[in-house]
Amino acid sequence: MTEHLISIKDFAEQQGLYRQTVFKVIKRLEIEPAKLRGGKQNRGQTISYITEEDAQRLLEALASSRRTQDGKEGRDFSDAVLYDVGVCYLLCLEPVHDPCRFKVGFASNLPDRLRQHRCSAPFTQIVKTWPCRRLWEKTAIECVTEGCERLHTEIFRSQSLDAVESKCEQFFALMPQLSGCSSD
Repeated sequence: MTEHLISIKDFAEQQGLYRQTVFKVIKRLEIEPAKLRGGKQNRGQTISYITEEDAQRLLEALASSRRTQDGKEGRDFSDAVLYDVGVCYLLCLEPVHDPCRFKVGFASNLPDRLRQHRCSAPFTQIVKTWPCRRLWEKTAIECVTEGCERLHTEIFRSQSLDAVESKCEQFFALMPQLSGCSSD
């Protein structure tokens, strides 16, 4: 039954990708993987498979997401996760009680990411988003949080959230414009 199917694990290994990246792109393409229980070698775990056609669609999507503005190819597929396009977000975690405590980070799916944040910070509000590549995330965070108090990995406190937003605007004004992306 699996002779015309490719396991996502094998596909990811063949392409030098993280499985998480493959699953994200599959979700974006609305591909529904077949889930089959593995044999003894897989300890009975459920394994996700895609068809050869879906694998080709996936390769095309990965290749097109990595094209630069002038249409030239980027790096190898092993770096595809770095070329993942989404948004850099600036969130105010406690708008009423601590309006200068914020989080900055990357999300390829902002509604899902926001839902995760609201488990621990239910009053979180989006201040603004900017089109971003995952590759830029750490640099953006380091640049826009200069002079802020680090409370946790991506959580900071500033004297002024407006000043942080201004730094974000300046940073992303210098970065290449990403087509097909919109910001708030």
